[in-house]
Amino acid sequence: MSKLSRFSVLTSVVAAGIVILIAGAAAQQPQSNFVGGNPTQLDAKAIRTLRLKFPAGSRSNWHSHSHGQLLMVEEGRGRTQERNGPLLEMGPGQPWNTKAGVEHWHGAAPDQDVQQLTIYEGEVKWLEPVTDAVYKATPKK
Repeated sequence: MSKLSRFSVLTSVVAAGIVILIAGAAAQQPQSNFVGGNPTQLDAKAIRTLRLKFPAGSRSNWHSHSHGQLLMVEEGRGRTQERNGPLLEMGPGQPWNTKAGVEHWHGAAPDQDVQQLTIYEGEVKWLEPVTDAVYKATPKK
């Protein structure tokens, strides 16, 4: 075999190896879970996530959140209300969003515990207790 043919064979083998490596690497790339581009993950260090269980008949004081709050009932029945708004009852899977600075309260129904997932960022401004008359009003249907 001449020097040129050995070089040609060696070059062909190396090129084939590179093609196999590239093809193997492409096959190992995870499939994207998004179409049209990938979202950018933003900083969420300041977001608080709590799971709270309110016993039947209990509720928070009136309060507001500087950046709003998202609640989700996971188990049981809950009650919530924005200041001067209708009293609402919530069941599992029902989200409730309170905008920034809106005074509200939330807790359990009078006869049933509630487990809530709450997500918020920023400061909570705590206010006065919710009276029994407000808590025991007839919920909006």
